[in-house]
Amino acid sequence: MSLQHTIAAISTPAGRGGIGVLRLSGAEARSIATQVLRFSQPPAWEPWRAFLAELEDAEGTVIDQVVVTYYAAPRSYTTEDVIEIACHGAPVVLRAGLDRLLHAGARLANPGEFTLRAFLNGRLDLPRAEAVHDLIQATTLYQARVAAQQIDGAVSRRLKPLKERLLGLITLLEAGIDFAEDDIDVAAAAQIIERLDPLLAQSRALAKSYAYGKLVHDGLSLAIVGRPNAGKSSLFNRLVEQDRAIVTDIPGTTRDVVSETASLNGLPVKFIDTAGIREGGDQVESLGIERSYAAMADADCTLLVIDLSQPADAFDAELAARLTGPSLIVGNKCDLPRQNPTECLPVSALTGEGIDALRQHIHDLVAPEGIQEAGFLTSLRHARLLDEVVLALERAKVATSEQVPHEMLLLDLYSALTPLDAITGATTADDILNRIFATFCIGK
Repeated sequence: MSLQHTIAAISTPAGRGGIGVLRLSGAEARSIATQVLRFSQPPAWEPWRAFLAELEDAEGTVIDQVVVTYYAAPRSYTTEDVIEIACHGAPVVLRAGLDRLLHAGARLANPGEFTLRAFLNGRLDLPRAEAVHDLIQATTLYQARVAAQQIDGAVSRRLKPLKERLLGLITLLEAGIDFAEDDIDVAAAAQIIERLDPLLAQSRALAKSYAYGKLVHDGLSLAIVGRPNAGKSSLFNRLVEQDRAIVTDIPGTTRDVVSETASLNGLPVKFIDTAGIREGGDQVESLGIERSYAAMADADCTLLVIDLSQPADAFDAELAARLTGPSLIVGNKCDLPRQNPTECLPVSALTGEGIDALRQHIHDLVAPEGIQEAGFLTSLRHARLLDEVVLALERAKVATSEQVPHEMLLLDLYSALTPLDAITGATTADDILNRIFATFCIGK
């Protein structure tokens, strides 16, 4: 793709709405817009001002009254001249407007090309550009906040001192090589390790933060299992805050897996209501029970629901023995006289008692402690590159301890620098860039 072309796209989602936006970016943005729009008087194109205009079709007939906003280079999203045309959100009007822009000389933007230009022109580094995509895809308010922090540079700010310290150590050793003929080291092994230790600590902490960032970015699945009439569906409805599953007093009402995604303390969680597990039952119920066991095996976390208003049952103990991975035993119907002494977290799906505590227990069960600060990693690409940084720095520390010549030690340090540059985009290959920005929607 060429950065010399002026690009155009519809920047609002498909469908009908009050407003739809056409976006232009490039050196010819103003001249192309002038061909397509009718102004009451020649536009002065004052930056960051809005103008009224009329959008014409190919025959010169007015099809909409629009608001035009001009952002002058370099103070725009792409650092190029950018024009946004706010139309009424009828798909036919937006398509007609886009066709006119393309016929007037613009090229249809590729997915993510506006943000790609912002990156290539130095407006955004790569972590910030990738966070734009995460913000668009956010399904919870917490995800949006994290993405906004990363667009503001939260990850980049954590990487910057790490890279500066590494460059400082590399510079020190490179300078020492100039004095090799004098057989003088500018830094003793103890001094180098003293510099390497904080680099390793920072790198490991940032790499470890992906454990939590992955939950924020991808979410998790939580299966709710138990015997019939334990109140699984009622608890499911309470957690997703809607009447999603059918609830009756008849045992075996839920015959199949029912799922719904909702936010739990900011994390997107796919709650899975399963068929009550018991022996016997007809063929349909047996198939549902098989799916319940499969859901237990596949879920990231499992809630075993027992009925506190009924005496303890050996089958509950059998189900508890099947639990693997993160799991909680939840005692439902705590609002009724308790007859089950099993140790569990008491809740009432009917009254809501204990539900907030249950939400917090689930969050604490799956979320690692101590890494919920700003600037944690949410990208698998970043996490893998940080793992490479850690391995390279560990090799450098071993090499220093073994008195390896500085020329060889520098190879390990440069091996740590390369993945850091790949995160920020300094040494990213074109094919990797294309993969990253291809996941964006057209118009962004």
